[in-house]
Amino acid sequence: MQIIVRKQSRVLLVVVDGVQECTYPVTLGRNWAADKAMEGDEATPLGEFYVCAKNPRSKFFLSMCLSYPNAEDAERGLSANLISPAEHAAILEAISRRAVPPQHTRLGGEIYIHGEDPRSPASSPAGFRPGTRGCIGLENSAMRALFERTALGTPVIITP
Repeated sequence: MQIIVRKQSRVLLVVVDGVQECTYPVTLGRNWAADKAMEGDEATPLGEFYVCAKNPRSKFFLSMCLSYPNAEDAERGLSANLISPAEHAAILEAISRRAVPPQHTRLGGEIYIHGEDPRSPASSPAGFRPGTRGCIGLENSAMRALFERTALGTPVIITP
């Protein structure tokens, strides 16, 4: 199984053995068109990631953590002096083990695919606010279906 998020069309696709099985509408970061560059930019990252953790008790119904920052983000961050050589090494080491990369560097972290925001007004479509802080939001019914069938390590590709 593979998860593909297409930012421009705001959809999440589930692909199994090369066949698209289902599509869900998503909410993205308020700064959705940009690639995530640093903590607080509210951008949804672009690139290749994997599901590195699952949280059945998320404040956003259910959630799955993505392996942001990835190796490319770590290289960019080191070159721009946003992270230290030790942070760079820790990110690369976590990626090599398919573990959770450091989540609290200047590159940002805690990028999730998650369910609805319980603080959203009832009048909001699908329980979403106008945007997330960089995460990928799904309606709770879609999030439950995705959560149940997604294993740790599942590839996630986020495209423009």
